[in-house]
Formats: sequence, C-alpha cells, structure tokens
Amino acid sequence: MKLLDKIKNKELRSFVTFFITAVLGAGTNFFTRILYKPLFLGFGLADKPAFQWSVFAGYMTATIITFIPQKIFAFSAKESGNTKRESIKFFIIATLALGIQLGLSSLTLDYIANIYFTHFSLTLRETFSHIVGMGFSFLANFYGHKFLTFRSTGVYDKIKARSIR
Repeated sequence: MKLLDKIKNKELRSFVTFFITAVLGAGTNFFTRILYKPLFLGFGLADKPAFQWSVFAGYMTATIITFIPQKIFAFSAKESGNTKRESIKFFIIATLALGIQLGLSSLTLDYIANIYFTHFSLTLRETFSHIVGMGFSFLANFYGHKFLTFRSTGVYDKIKARSIR
C-alpha cells in the first residue's frame, strides 16, 4: 500500500504531496545553483554576487520545472480549467518566495555562516545558507499556492464582471 493512501487527513496529505513534488524543485534548485555559479563569477568584484545570481537562476529553473507536478499532484488541480490564471498566480507566489530565499540565503551567509563558520570552506557556507533560504521559501510557496494559486479566490471573477459593464 502506498504511503499516501495511508494518510487520511486531507491537509496532511496535501502537505506531504507538496513536499514530495518540492523535493524535485529543491533538487533542481540546489544542483543548478552549483552549475550556474561559474557562469556568474564575472558579475561584480566579490564572490557574493555570483552566489546570489546562481541562487536566482536555480530557483527560476526549479519554478518552471515544478508547476505542472504541483498543479496535478500536490493540489489536485489537474482539471481546473484555470491553467493560465494558475500559472500567473504561481509565478507571483514563486517570485515572493524567491525574494524570501534570496534574502534569507544572503543574510544567513553574511551574518551567520561567514561569522561563525569561517573554518568551513566558502562552498559549504554557501550551501548551508542556501538550504536555510530554501526551507523558508518552501513554506512561503506551500501556503501561497495552497491559499491563492490553486484556489478560486473570486478576485478574477470580480475584475472580469467590472470590465464587462
């Protein structure tokens, strides 16, 4: 019997399914950040801009890759008929979560990793900082997508009704 079949609580099941699809995004985000960093080494005088740009590029790659799996599996919105609207809301929520990830990754690197963990390599400090940012971004994405992206809020219908008048 599958693990998800054993979970009866709808909220917990949604969270676990989102987590499973987010692992795909997190893996993409994490590994592409490493691959992208050499591309951005020429940006600025220090290594930090390369880190921030590589986090940004990795996050955007993961956002594109995870839209369909999250729509279908995590939020059961396969046949909602609102894919265009959902993709716009998905991108808006993802952009907000990107800000959280970039901000917290940079803050963690500057104020925790580079101060308290100087005996570790820069790569390990950046990895630790990126994982912290990814964790908070995960929560922002889950709640944003759950309450806004894959739910009809009625805002679109109100705007559409006003524009028809």
